[in-house]
Amino acid sequence: QVQLVESGGGLVQAGGSLRLSCAASGRTFSTNAMGWFRQAPGTEREFVAAIRLTGGSTYYADSVKGRFTISRDNAKNTVYLQMNSLKPEDTAEYYCAAGNNIATIRAYSPSNYWGQGTQVTVSS
Repeated sequence: QVQLVESGGGLVQAGGSLRLSCAASGRTFSTNAMGWFRQAPGTEREFVAAIRLTGGSTYYADSVKGRFTISRDNAKNTVYLQMNSLKPEDTAEYYCAAGNNIATIRAYSPSNYWGQGTQVTVSS
């Protein structure tokens, strides 16, 4: 019903920046929030940031507060994640998610839609 396509991943040195994009398409009528998760090899997927598509309220994991900024362009059905002051511990596959509300996003609800992922690698 909803398709999500991420882009913008890559390889950067510690202290550098990347900007991830997530474009949504399809039947998005019940989608009211979007966000980002990340997963390193052998670890569980963890919440990074989320945003309400109406109003724009934002939420962040403690590990990225002050460094990452989530934003949205509703006219383009696109959500962005600006990542600054990157650290090696930020290295992971980053996934875009869309859901009914912030609660379903943060709870890793099975009703969420997911993108294919984009790799972010930060060298030390």
